[in-house]
Amino acid sequence: MTQPTTIAGRPTPSPEFCAPWRKEARATATLAWPLVMTFLSETAIEMIDVVVIGRLGAGALASAALGVMSFFLFILLVVGITLSTASLAAQAMGARNPRQVRRVIRQGLWISALLGFPLAFVLLYAEPALVAMGQPPEAARGAQEYLNYLTWALPTGAAFMVLRNFAAVLNRPRLGLWVLLGAIPLNTFLDIGLVLGHFGMPRMGIAGAGLASLIAHALMFVVMLWMVTTVKPLARYNILGRFWRPDWTVFWRIFRVGGPIAGLMLVEFGLIGGALIMMGWVGANALAAHQIAIMLASVTFKVPLGIAQAATVRVGHAAGRRDLAGVARAGWMAMAMGVLFMGTMSVIMWIWPDALARIFLDASDPANAEVLVLAATLILIAAFFQVGDGAQTIGAGVLRGLNDTAVPMTFAMFGFWGLGLSAGYGLAFPAEMGAAGVWIGITIGLSFVALFHVLRFRHLTRIGYLPRVLHE
Repeated sequence: MTQPTTIAGRPTPSPEFCAPWRKEARATATLAWPLVMTFLSETAIEMIDVVVIGRLGAGALASAALGVMSFFLFILLVVGITLSTASLAAQAMGARNPRQVRRVIRQGLWISALLGFPLAFVLLYAEPALVAMGQPPEAARGAQEYLNYLTWALPTGAAFMVLRNFAAVLNRPRLGLWVLLGAIPLNTFLDIGLVLGHFGMPRMGIAGAGLASLIAHALMFVVMLWMVTTVKPLARYNILGRFWRPDWTVFWRIFRVGGPIAGLMLVEFGLIGGALIMMGWVGANALAAHQIAIMLASVTFKVPLGIAQAATVRVGHAAGRRDLAGVARAGWMAMAMGVLFMGTMSVIMWIWPDALARIFLDASDPANAEVLVLAATLILIAAFFQVGDGAQTIGAGVLRGLNDTAVPMTFAMFGFWGLGLSAGYGLAFPAEMGAAGVWIGITIGLSFVALFHVLRFRHLTRIGYLPRVLHE
């Protein structure tokens, strides 16, 4: 009898075992890469804003940091709730229930508008809140100028995300990518024109970046809506048909599943936002350095974020089919992909921190020297939390595919706030480590939550958990 091939004394996996994993890897990669490119395109728009604003100096960069933080606090609330449309629609697709898919997306658009517009009004009064939190008054004033325009991108930005979820569930993630790729040159043109006064446009300073982003977000939503109502097979779902007809069962299910998702995202944002507030206490240079380092970290973060959304869909499809083995394969494969990528990014950040920092500020200007040195230090620390950041992000996406959102939110609150923020504060101020101490706290928080997500998914797959799927 032929003996199985062995490695280090252990039998190698059989072809029958490997085939489903290879198939899952291909399916996840096929779905994930357009989503990754879509998120990177979004980050490119944000980065272009920051790079152009950086031409105005470190003070304007500090204002941009506060403005971006304020905007993301609110948009994450809406997007977090409507992100449940991805898992709920994917489960309905796996259960072969297309009418339920349409209802989920339609109610997701309702929620984007019903939450988005009221929250946009609140951001018109961000300046006094920022000053009350101890931020430099000049930076808070510039942030308000930026937000006076950007705030109105909140409802259309959230609705765009719902439509993008719809396309991903139907395995058409490239549609969102094409829209964003078209928005990048438009946003660049408007940024350079409105911020710096080129191309015959008025020089609006930091306010111009807010207006440029508003225009880009509005057009992205309009184009995406046109695509999902005209391109097959999405058009067959007729998501605007009987648009004003409510489906309260689906409406409240989106809130029940999405509420903890929004809570988890806000808790994670609270870690980054709390770090930003503490940076303001350290000083304006620390605030500007933080914005540089966090922008770089957000670029690498978008890759596992795209994989996480693909994992939500893949796990959701398997859950809808009631396929336990498929759920496990989809989750573990996505996590492996993310850890491999983020490990590579850790090495790059460790080797070239100074070069990466100089992307955002003019190194020839002596006024920027202190900011660049501090930013390079923060980038070195960011190299240590890359793998943890990727694992916790993809882990959250995998658990969303099972509608498991409440328990992860609770543990994230402890990890990000109980450990991350408290450690960051203790190291930054009592231990007098300053900005570096804050970022070490971020590393601690991300690592803990990553470990929990991995263990939580392992537990759910071992007990054979599957979520309840919406029916007619």
